[in-house]
Amino acid sequence: MVVVLENLTESTLTELLAALIQIDSTNPSLIAGGVGEAPIAQFVEDWLTRRGIEVELDQAAAGRPSVVARVRGQGGGYTLLLNAHLDTVGTANMPDALTPRIQDGRMYGRGSYDMKSGLAACMLALLDAQSANLRGDVILTAVADEEYASIGTSSVLRRVSADAAIVTEPTSLKLCVAHKGFTWHQIKTFGVAAHGSRPDLGSDAVAQMGRVLSKLEALQTELECRPAHPLLGHASVHASTIAGGQELSSYPAECTLNLERRTLPGEAAEAVSAEWEGILAELSNSPDFKAEHQLLLSRSAFSVPGDAPIVQILEVQAAQVLGHLPEQIGLSFWMDSALIAGAGIPTVIFGPHGGGAHSADEWVDLESVEQCRAILSRVVRAFCG
Repeated sequence: MVVVLENLTESTLTELLAALIQIDSTNPSLIAGGVGEAPIAQFVEDWLTRRGIEVELDQAAAGRPSVVARVRGQGGGYTLLLNAHLDTVGTANMPDALTPRIQDGRMYGRGSYDMKSGLAACMLALLDAQSANLRGDVILTAVADEEYASIGTSSVLRRVSADAAIVTEPTSLKLCVAHKGFTWHQIKTFGVAAHGSRPDLGSDAVAQMGRVLSKLEALQTELECRPAHPLLGHASVHASTIAGGQELSSYPAECTLNLERRTLPGEAAEAVSAEWEGILAELSNSPDFKAEHQLLLSRSAFSVPGDAPIVQILEVQAAQVLGHLPEQIGLSFWMDSALIAGAGIPTVIFGPHGGGAHSADEWVDLESVEQCRAILSRVVRAFCG
């Protein structure tokens, strides 16, 4: 049976999640003409304000607001930060993407899994905190732009601090204590443009890039031989895009390779860049090889000790709700948790179960969202009380 939700009162978690899904929050940095976060930020602000929760908007850029909400404690306790993102990827090839529907205990719709379910759980946990007589504060940062450049979390961290944080990305109710980072690089090789009939005058920049690609393959093999992270496995590198030349009858003067290196905790962007500088220096021993390297973007890998207080408290409280200790895991993709941890806030990632992130068939298990909300509320009382 399929249930399409309409005329929502937002009084239950299911209705709140459905209301969030109905609001288009496509990231405009990903999809030209995307609506952005302003409408959903306004909804979250209004929903919390009507319930007596202190709220302000943080504008990371024009039209790109994040919500910062706080339930203040009586003093003398620890502050906990709950984090979720407002933006989604696009809805191409996803019919009725913004029409939430329920089937077999699952809610379908864009953002249901990634990650408006985590946001709904945080909003209701904040509501629960109002009557918990806490000593410490509870903060919710519902942020813009996680799916692209994370300008939302970067901005709110300039005005918010906490003793610990939970990022509610979906983890199937497991405790994520590590994830990979990445660096983006651009390498250009240079030749000499000439008519294709004059090899005596021309130099082939595309052929020179072939030497770089050979080194890239060798580096991947080397990375697989290095010690693996216990939760994340090995680092990796791959060629992402390549372009060069202008027509069949000319020697190409330039070739551009963009590549991605996925990193492990402890691997600094500077060291990865030095890795590529060394490769190019070695190739430059050949007099006809000319190249340059640029680091385009870097995001650090994330890890938190498994015995950190926030991890231990979350583990104990989750076990009370789930009936078993949740598994500690690592994930291969990057999240805003790395920025929060980089600001000196011990962080763990924990969220509901589902599937179809960034796909045309996105869903979340509703029971797991309810469990996530209950666990967050218990952690708030245990950590901030």
